[in-house]
Amino acid sequence: NHYNSCRDRLCPLCSFAHNQKWLESQRERLLDCAHYHVIFTLPHELNALWKTHEREMTNLLFQGASETLRELLEDPKYLGAQTGWIASIHTWSRDLGLHPHLHVLVTAGGLKEGTWVEKPGEFLLPFGVARDLFRGKMRASLIKKLNEGILKVPPSSTLQECLNELHRLGRKKWNVKICPKYEHGEGVLIYLSQYLRGSPVGKGRILSVEEGQVTLKTGRGTDSKVV
Repeated sequence: NHYNSCRDRLCPLCSFAHNQKWLESQRERLLDCAHYHVIFTLPHELNALWKTHEREMTNLLFQGASETLRELLEDPKYLGAQTGWIASIHTWSRDLGLHPHLHVLVTAGGLKEGTWVEKPGEFLLPFGVARDLFRGKMRASLIKKLNEGILKVPPSSTLQECLNELHRLGRKKWNVKICPKYEHGEGVLIYLSQYLRGSPVGKGRILSVEEGQVTLKTGRGTDSKVV
């Protein structure tokens, strides 16, 4: 093995330096308090739109998640304060398929009129409330931008088909995960640095490299995948 030989972030050996650089930069932003880890995932039905408009869809995902957290956490019913976040995008699943989702590290408290207010209880927000609000914001933004022509319809579809799909997605339960409170955000940050900033393929997952084909462990028993 030749550590850091190619310097590519996607290399299982060379990604460590990129991982540590990101981790150190985020540590400087981390507040000394408990945190929550929240994950916002787009349904796979939106993958065609994502491939056609990756930058715009990324912006909409960040916008939808941030507006959901801000609206709920600034409501006195849940906290009534301005919280701090560290958010990072992740776009692949373990089998390297397209799987856009956003990881957000949220402070367990926030500023209210210049005073720090602790988040009471063990959980950040009611799961169903956050999920439905995020779904509504994303659908509204997508429908608006499709109708205005800001988002072009994927080549394999029509505008009406896209709008019909978004209508069906309004009845589907989207995947929003809110983890219990972590007393120290450092541990979550280390996990995120390895998960988000490291290579998508760990060295231990590579079973063989033969004639330009790489065989990987998928993590399900003895299953493997050729890429």
